[in-house]
Amino acid sequence: MRSPLAAPSRGERAAGLRLSVARKAPRRGSSQAPGRSIRIIGGAWRGRRLPVAVAEGLRPTPDRVRETLFNWLAPRIEGARCLDLFAGTGALGLEALSRGAAHVQFVERDRQAIASLRAALDTLVAGARATLVQGDALALTLSPPAPDIVFIDPPFAAELHGPALDRVLAALPGHAQIYVEYPAQDSDAIQALLAERVAIRRAKRAGEVGYCLAQPRPAGEDDRASLIS
Repeated sequence: MRSPLAAPSRGERAAGLRLSVARKAPRRGSSQAPGRSIRIIGGAWRGRRLPVAVAEGLRPTPDRVRETLFNWLAPRIEGARCLDLFAGTGALGLEALSRGAAHVQFVERDRQAIASLRAALDTLVAGARATLVQGDALALTLSPPAPDIVFIDPPFAAELHGPALDRVLAALPGHAQIYVEYPAQDSDAIQALLAERVAIRRAKRAGEVGYCLAQPRPAGEDDRASLIS
């Protein structure tokens, strides 16, 4: 018999590790997973990490994509009013606030995601610069003043890019910037869909994500000549 003070064997250590992991695993249906967070990558809150809710379809915009997007928006983000449709983790809207946006309206139907966003805004002491709307983005009625920047990043499988754009486009001013995120494998099809409605000014891919920045098209502009890579 081995002494009770002897070091545990390799097999015993492995068994203990499995037990430890099992005890720390989140319960089924839990709204928060250990270590799940987003990082603000620029602006006043640069480097801040914020816990986020876990729900089906929530997919934070990758850091690399956000960096490019906000480089595109740099001349326009200060003082802008933003609309974050399908807000999810709030990565885009929170980044906009960090970089000087005057106000962001977050629209998200998931209750846990809204609660997580509210907690993040409280942590950042930014509640006065944000409005949270729990509901269907496709049922949203925009009230004046119209947003200067709109983020459209729906669950990829839902194929809601066209309907979401149609919901807000008529209310947008000509200078509005419209960001749309989609599966990279569907880039050509979705850009063709968008080009029927708006002028695409920038478009890129990063891994499995495609994304573009667009504007309401001025009357008479040829959609085939509107894309700037």
